[in-house]
Amino acid sequence: MGTEAADLIRAATSVIRIEGDAVGALQSRINDDFVAACRHMLACSGRIVVIGMGKSGHIGGKIAATLASTGSPAFFVHPGEASHGDLGMITAQDVVLVLSNSGETQEIATIVPLIKRMGAPLISMTGNANSSLAREADVNLDVSVAKEACPLDLAPTASTTAALVMGDALAIALLEARGFTAEDFAMSHPGGSLGRRLLLHVYDVMHKGTQIPTVGVEASVRDALVEMTAKGLGMTAVVDDDGHAVGIFTDGDLRRCLDRGIDVRNAVVADVMTPGGKRITHERLAVEALNMMENNKINALLVIDDSGRLCGALNMHDLLRAGVM
Repeated sequence: MGTEAADLIRAATSVIRIEGDAVGALQSRINDDFVAACRHMLACSGRIVVIGMGKSGHIGGKIAATLASTGSPAFFVHPGEASHGDLGMITAQDVVLVLSNSGETQEIATIVPLIKRMGAPLISMTGNANSSLAREADVNLDVSVAKEACPLDLAPTASTTAALVMGDALAIALLEARGFTAEDFAMSHPGGSLGRRLLLHVYDVMHKGTQIPTVGVEASVRDALVEMTAKGLGMTAVVDDDGHAVGIFTDGDLRRCLDRGIDVRNAVVADVMTPGGKRITHERLAVEALNMMENNKINALLVIDDSGRLCGALNMHDLLRAGVM
């Protein structure tokens, strides 16, 4: 095999074909053993402990992370470290998922009897259903492959892909069984875009206190323009003596005043404002504010508290900065 473009493409497409075949073969193995593994995990009152050595360990770490982020608390333990103290992290209330393509990995064989002795259900994921690990396990998930994608049939490639996909199948089956929701997912991903969309409330991103552009109903349009310029939101709320928002004056209202030939130096803002104005309560999700703006083709909202008094102001740029859009 050379470095010509055709040779490189042929090698890459061969890998994809072989690994695709390995993944496709898993469908017929989603059977009673898979169901039994899921039921052990659903009944688990502790944690799902994932163990694997070498490349299987890397895959095991990813499976543990996927389980944990989709509603099935899990963590990864290195089998070598388990033999030197970390086995104490496992309890009888846990479920142990062990990955080994051969099913004969020495570091795992050392700790399996101890796991069995403590009574934690043992689920194996192996490429050899007749291996020592598969025989000792309460449930074995068959992730065997016809061959590795490596032309030497040595480097773990198709086998690790098959194990990873089986792990994803477990995680998603458990997710659906638990009724795990997008809101649940956001709680474990507060730093991601989904977390920001589902966890941020209007109160978290709105302008508050002296940042809120506000004028009274007796104010002139000129006063409103000064307030809009000072606060930089392209609008100002118009409030009564009790602090209730009675309207909003925006850049669009100003343009309509000029189109109508109104003398903005002498006009009263209450006569040219948009009465009422679109508003949202402070405890609503920021993404709901975004939807309201998009649906009404506006760029700003008034924010009110539970008593209906003005407590904030929000525009599209605030949502953009917060990562909600």
